[in-house]
Amino acid sequence: MSRIPQPSSSRTSLKPPSTPGKSRIAAPSSPSAARTRTITTARSATPTKSKAVEKTPMVEDTPTPTLSIKEAIALKRAEAKKAQARIGGGGGSGGLEDVGALADTLPDIKAPEEEEDLLGRMSVRDTIEQARSTGTLNLATRSLPCLPSALFEIHLGLNPDPLKSVPHEPVLPASESKPGRRGGEKPAWFEAQDLTVLKAWNNDIQEIQHEISLFGSLKTIDLHKNKLSSLPNAFADLTSLTVLDLSHNSLTSLPDKLFALPQLSTLNVSYNLLTSLPFNAPFAGINPRSRPGQQSSGGFFTPQVVHATTSLPHLLVLDASHNKISADSIHDSIPVSLVKLDLSGNPLGPSQNLLRNLAPLKKLKELKLQKATISDDSFPPNLLTQPEFVSLRLLDISETQVTPDAAKLALKDLKQELDFDFSTEDPPDGVTRVLVGKQVLKEPWELEMERKASAKKAAASQAPLADDWSTPAPPPRASATASESASKTPPAQNKPAPAPAKPKPKEVVKEAWEIEAEQGLLTEGGRRRARAAAAQAQAQAEASGSASERGAGSSSPSQTSPSSGLSSAQYFTHNTQTLKLPASAPPTKAAGHARAFSMAAPSSSSFSPGASSRTADLIVPTPTLPLSTIVAQPFAQSLRVLVLANRRMDRTFELPAFPENTSASGYLPNLEELDLEGCNLGDLVPVHRSSGSGASSETSSTPPRASELVIPTLSKLFPSLRTLNLSYNGLTDASLTSLALSELILTSPHRKGLRHLRLRGNRISELDGFLDLAESFKGNREVPAWKMEELDLRDNEIGKLPPELGLLPLDVFLVDGNTFRVPQRRVWEREGTKGLLSWLRGRIE
Repeated sequence: MSRIPQPSSSRTSLKPPSTPGKSRIAAPSSPSAARTRTITTARSATPTKSKAVEKTPMVEDTPTPTLSIKEAIALKRAEAKKAQARIGGGGGSGGLEDVGALADTLPDIKAPEEEEDLLGRMSVRDTIEQARSTGTLNLATRSLPCLPSALFEIHLGLNPDPLKSVPHEPVLPASESKPGRRGGEKPAWFEAQDLTVLKAWNNDIQEIQHEISLFGSLKTIDLHKNKLSSLPNAFADLTSLTVLDLSHNSLTSLPDKLFALPQLSTLNVSYNLLTSLPFNAPFAGINPRSRPGQQSSGGFFTPQVVHATTSLPHLLVLDASHNKISADSIHDSIPVSLVKLDLSGNPLGPSQNLLRNLAPLKKLKELKLQKATISDDSFPPNLLTQPEFVSLRLLDISETQVTPDAAKLALKDLKQELDFDFSTEDPPDGVTRVLVGKQVLKEPWELEMERKASAKKAAASQAPLADDWSTPAPPPRASATASESASKTPPAQNKPAPAPAKPKPKEVVKEAWEIEAEQGLLTEGGRRRARAAAAQAQAQAEASGSASERGAGSSSPSQTSPSSGLSSAQYFTHNTQTLKLPASAPPTKAAGHARAFSMAAPSSSSFSPGASSRTADLIVPTPTLPLSTIVAQPFAQSLRVLVLANRRMDRTFELPAFPENTSASGYLPNLEELDLEGCNLGDLVPVHRSSGSGASSETSSTPPRASELVIPTLSKLFPSLRTLNLSYNGLTDASLTSLALSELILTSPHRKGLRHLRLRGNRISELDGFLDLAESFKGNREVPAWKMEELDLRDNEIGKLPPELGLLPLDVFLVDGNTFRVPQRRVWEREGTKGLLSWLRGRIE
């Protein structure tokens, strides 16, 4: 309340000055005047009458006059002046010079409120306070000049020392967290958690307070994309750190004790200005025998900090690419637990000693020196004195001055086989991939085609030399005289000339009706006779048990057996080792024969509308997966692709009669791709064994069937699968159990590991089966058994994407067409799979 006495009520009758002889309601000269004009109840012709009007009480119906802000301030000042004059007796020091009494008379002007974050995030102070309950603080992309002092005040109860680089730190507004708001109530002191994760990337931080060392429970610090030029020495007292990201800064050096952190597993200092990696700096001048553990000195209440006795004993990944590091400035005490080391883009120079220091590391799998300043002098012939680099899988020296010949000569003593192909596929076990020269990534099928082309070229270059001496040339078209003279020549001079190369005859591709005409299948009677002959030939072949008799029984066109029919070019492609069976659908009522006793099978047009041949109902079995028939084919051991799309006539799996004959590699040991799209399969599929009597599936005797889960059955039958397409079927969550997915996806001694899993257009609503697989990748752990690159879950009924899916290392993750609302479509439309997985990982912490 103001201390100035309230003025009398006569102030409400104040009127703006008017000119005598004119109306008091004049046109305003400005918008403010229009807002402040007053309406009087009567006009006066003389000043005397106007005074009488002023003394008359105001009528209740008269509207209250409205004043502008300037006029209100002037009125307040006038009233304050009169009050001071009354208090001081009309004189004294209480004039306008006494401004202190006017403080309460001025109107209140509110401070500008903090603008709401465009991304819908809480304010910085609320975020810091919420971190007391979660232990995770994310201040990324906030344009912060430093770590807020409120972080130390709220979590530690202390005020940090001011920073030289930030003399005037922006003041954070007071917390507005209330019950019911997203921040919730502040936790009690016994409910607060220690800070374990600190993310402040993509800011303008130039300096870190040395009080950061008091957060002793920090495990993850992410400060990439800032303006750091140095770190305080106390930063190395965070002995619980496991992940430290300082990339994309301006660091010229690191604290010495940083290389003695006992738990650090991932260190990223790429894109800085570092000139050395002093691994042994913390231990210089210290007697190794008196090193049970370095302890930092401090006050009575300062906890003791125990460092490691060797340089970074648990470091797995070190990324120091794109700095100014030379090979001589990397100390020889390299962490022995390193798995991945990246020194790309550094002016390394002669690196013989560096490579010799890295060679004994038994866990090193990847060494990247791409675009580094190295040449052939770093790879001398005597580089490896003994078999070393025992676990090396990738050596990247692409886009350097190293030549392939020098690399081959220097690495010839490696136990592993060397592979110099640029490929997106991981090298197999026992192979070290060396990348030399310009980097041009190729798919595995491109490399396979190049190998085949080079093999054909080598065979063609050797063929004429063999034909000159072994294969005689055909007699030339010449006269009798010429032939007689040739017969009289000595044998040494009568060597036959090489035969001219004849063009390879082009394969004639026949139409479907031509094949049917040759086999006599244009009529219903011909098809019936062919079916009976095929069944009889197969029965005789199985009874004799001879593979030659089985082949002889299918020699004539009229006796076409299933094995010979599937080997035709209509279904099997020899170049790509692909078998594609025609689509089928249940016959309609109007399509079959009218008589119930007819033995004619429904024509292919009845169950395959797009088919152009009627041979499918004769030589192609009706089950969706006729494995017993495919195994009997001569190409079964080399088959790589099996396409069974839209086969819905008989949704069963027909397996061979004797399951004990199969090996650990399955029935088709080289099958890499299986396509079961649009087969209308459910979670359970009927499975039956072939009777072995030679009768086809169309006979009256049907073997007993048992229902089995689809995915475990396929993983058991085809352990070498790389691509599985189950799109547009009826699969639900019951098929995607963690055990079934582990057996299908992960590698084992008898499994190569699945790379592409397509489950588009099914009835999947939850993804709990993938959560157990994602748990294996927590803490940046590597799972060597995981090979999958693509997961297609489009057009399903998924209502929620678990954040743990962001841990899966996928190159392609498709989730369009589902029912979930979070995240929004723009998350993956802008940045694709990487943006979606990164968003999901951010929701975990």
